[in-house]
Amino acid sequence: MIYDIVFEPTPMLHERSADVDPKEINSREMQKFIKDMVETMYIKDGVGLAAIQVGRPIQLCVITKNYNPLGKDDLCLINPVWTKLSITKEWDEEGCLSVPGVYGKIKRYKKIRVSALDKKGKKLEFIAEDFFARIVQHECDHLGGHLYIEKATDFRHVDKEAVKVKVNSKYPRV
Repeated sequence: MIYDIVFEPTPMLHERSADVDPKEINSREMQKFIKDMVETMYIKDGVGLAAIQVGRPIQLCVITKNYNPLGKDDLCLINPVWTKLSITKEWDEEGCLSVPGVYGKIKRYKKIRVSALDKKGKKLEFIAEDFFARIVQHECDHLGGHLYIEKATDFRHVDKEAVKVKVNSKYPRV
């Protein structure tokens, strides 16, 4: 099932999503939801997608395998938490499926430690760097009720109908 994307200024995008009960992770419903989230992410040309972006306010996001240095599979993070590992930040341009046609520059930590549960409910801990760290921070912002446009500068607008950003482009949408 392909989900519709929730767009700004929908109020739910600005509310913290609820934690997922670990006992629910292996349910048939949750496993189908995760599978459908991944499919939606690819169909909508995103590199990451938070559950809140498809109208489900739970602490769950997915990241495409194209930007997952941890393995060959798409990554699912449930109840993710990250902490900075250095004070080094880097400016780069971001876009968002929930804010179509708008790109802005935002400063993010280059190296973070991430703790979460995976799609099977197993504890997952890893270090994310560079663009992978940027994606995780962007998706975790969604789960916390924040959009990148709250912190970004130097906005540029593109015709959202004319531009199709593919996952391997320089500025994919997260």
